[in-house]
Amino acid sequence: MAVSMADIQHLRKMSGAGMMDCKKALEEAGGDYDKAMEIIRKKGQAVAAKREDREAAEGCVLAGAVEGFAAIVAMKCETDFVAKNADFVGMAQATLDAALAAKATTVEQVLDLVIDGISVKDTIVNRSGITGEKMELGYFATVAGAAVEAYIHPGNRLATIVAFNEAVDHKIARDVAMQIAAMGPVAATRAEVPADLVEKEFNVAKEKAREEGKPEAMLDKIAEGRINKFYKESVLMEQEFVKDPKVTIKQYLQASSKDLTVTEFKRFTLNAE
Repeated sequence: MAVSMADIQHLRKMSGAGMMDCKKALEEAGGDYDKAMEIIRKKGQAVAAKREDREAAEGCVLAGAVEGFAAIVAMKCETDFVAKNADFVGMAQATLDAALAAKATTVEQVLDLVIDGISVKDTIVNRSGITGEKMELGYFATVAGAAVEAYIHPGNRLATIVAFNEAVDHKIARDVAMQIAAMGPVAATRAEVPADLVEKEFNVAKEKAREEGKPEAMLDKIAEGRINKFYKESVLMEQEFVKDPKVTIKQYLQASSKDLTVTEFKRFTLNAE
């Protein structure tokens, strides 16, 4: 049966499917809107199940902030071609916007959010059916604080979010978010570095000193010195500020306010590092 352009456009808006997919679904469903939606959903489920073992290594990484709350969303797919598709990027952006509006804090909460009458989970399934690729919400993280900032590196493959203990100038906050993107710190302070990571770095430094022929009695002291170097390179507040290596991030922040500090941050990238 013939279907109207209005019906096709309405189904496209609700499902995110392409115009031809919507037209075919409506024709197969005899014009029944609910049946057409189910056809599109089942197609997506079939594709998702078939490609479950595939790796979704590409995608779109976005970040955003509202007052006191920031989030990162990484919508993943199989190919760079799909990752750059406007509809795919739009799905990632809509998911981020919904998560920020709801102040969701878990992947499960995000997947259950409803956008234009359809859950994020079903929207991803539908889009998978359209493109024939595996898609998933590959990463979601949030921070909260007196002030927050989000940064998306050009290309939508890397993003950061950061929270501060007090109000902060936007330029300073953005500088710190960009520092996190560029330098990939493991923690904000020494106290927050995981103990197992410190132990691993200490043992590596000690073994390296041994291989260099250093006296056995000096190995621990040498390793401790190298751990301090590790902290300066890997702890955000101790890192040299990339825009002015004469000062650390801690000094840069305290030049604005003596009590200003980073309380937490998140960083996600699809790039090999």
